[in-house]
Amino acid sequence: MSKPGYKQVRRMTPAMRIIHWVNVVSMVVAIATGLYIAAPYYQTFIAEPAVDKYVMAWNRWGHFIVAIIFDVTSILVAYLYFFSRFEKSYKKVLPTGKNIKEFGAVFMNLITLNRTKNFDSTHSDSFNTVYFTIFHLLLAWMLFTGLQMYVHGLESGQSSIGTWWPSMLHLVTDWTIPVSGMLVGGGPTATIMDVRISHHITMWLIITWVVFHIYYQVWRTIFWKEGDIAIVVGGSKFVKEDKEA
Repeated sequence: MSKPGYKQVRRMTPAMRIIHWVNVVSMVVAIATGLYIAAPYYQTFIAEPAVDKYVMAWNRWGHFIVAIIFDVTSILVAYLYFFSRFEKSYKKVLPTGKNIKEFGAVFMNLITLNRTKNFDSTHSDSFNTVYFTIFHLLLAWMLFTGLQMYVHGLESGQSSIGTWWPSMLHLVTDWTIPVSGMLVGGGPTATIMDVRISHHITMWLIITWVVFHIYYQVWRTIFWKEGDIAIVVGGSKFVKEDKEA
């Protein structure tokens, strides 16, 4: 029910909200299991050693499952990014004069603590759209580097579903080795270790992104007083009726 003087504005469809919360849960699992795979930080609460309870195996299995979920949601997000009938995000990323002006206005609104607000916050703005685009690019890099590390373990070129699977993964992900070398300093002698380091560093960049994302949504809710933080739950926010008009 809308407050007097405010109008409810639909911002996220049920599908978008489901994808959001699936990604939240998957990210928590991916970070927890990924940190364990990199450096085991717990054993087992049962008397037997961790190796006897397949703790590493279970962590790797969980990490792989949520990676598959991320693959699926990434494909859905990429499709909706360009072809959604509700909101085509790519239009807000294009470097048009209007988008650049809006991006600057939102950024100034943030750093001046809402002392100036020269833009319409009814719908998704350029700043938030660019920010989410960066997140999905980081996530895509995580997926490609993760698959490269996975296929590196299939050195025989065989898998339970045939040789086509490792061959396809090599074709799609081998480029991450030289790129990782350029990013972390491996240069022309880049190895799979450069991919591991790049994968790990990107995880911390994503964690930093998440921290700012949560902070910014709470910030918007407090300063704009439009219920932005409720968008991912109910799909809507509230704006003054004169602004919507």
